[in-house]
Amino acid sequence: MQTLPLFPLSAHLLPGGRMALRIFEPRYTRMVKEVCASDGSFVICMLNARGNKENNTHIHSIGTRSKVIDFDILEDGLLGITVEGVEPVRVTAISTENDGLRVGQCDKLTDWEIDIDDNIEPMDSRLKEIFEKYPEVNGLYSSPQFDNPIWVIRRWLELLPVDAQQKQKLLEEKDCSQALSFLRQLIE
Repeated sequence: MQTLPLFPLSAHLLPGGRMALRIFEPRYTRMVKEVCASDGSFVICMLNARGNKENNTHIHSIGTRSKVIDFDILEDGLLGITVEGVEPVRVTAISTENDGLRVGQCDKLTDWEIDIDDNIEPMDSRLKEIFEKYPEVNGLYSSPQFDNPIWVIRRWLELLPVDAQQKQKLLEEKDCSQALSFLRQLIE
């Protein structure tokens, strides 16, 4: 278990995923500086619309430990970072620091498994189409893993506008069979 800074978002990043972020709040600027200086990581977590900010229940418990893989100063003067999801974690014991940055105790979760015989067609080919159509998504990945079923499933979960509660339920499963079944219904 380790204590890590939390970055709550309405979007979600899963292991193997990449995301470009604009950093403008002082608490997150501090977080990025500290994480980069120590070659550390932070957790991207989903916001819980039903939660309460004062008692930190506005952050769902399943998040993704993430690393900054690139940064730049944007045209508007803000800090732009590209982050990559490393591993799934369960966040507990959230506390708030003086500047409003939240930190939590994070336990690594067991990664999903999949039967290598599971066919994810047409999910993989449809994901390729999205990558071809949207260069801003494709540009985040130097080597997309369309032949890796778990990578494909996770990219779909990131891209589709699925309710945060539903995503959390799928992410809590020990394997990705429920997520695969859910996505097949939406994509096929």
